Amino acid sequence: MNWGTKAFFHSLGVVAYISFVSFLMFNAERLFGGKPDTVLAPVAFLLLLTLSAAVVGLLVLGRPIMLYLDGKKKEAVHFAATTIGFLFVEAVFIIIILALANL
Repeated sequence: MNWGTKAFFHSLGVVAYISFVSFLMFNAERLFGGKPDTVLAPVAFLLLLTLSAAVVGLLVLGRPIMLYLDGKKKEAVHFAATTIGFLFVEAVFIIIILALANL
């Protein structure tokens, strides 16, 4: 599998993870019931934020860092830029779908 394909699948992993977390947050009241009125609600939110930053950071930067540490600096930059480029295209695609759905 070439670098472009791997970068594409990493960016799809980010979109899938974000979609899953968004689904959970959008349906949290129905899934977990009630209003969050305890100290655990902000703790859960901050833990989710931290986990999300780690997962997305790993998907976007994990392989480029490994490549960089292996001395493949040009490939590392190319992989990171390609992954971010795919994320940009996917974000534009989703925004266009949302805009068309509201017409």
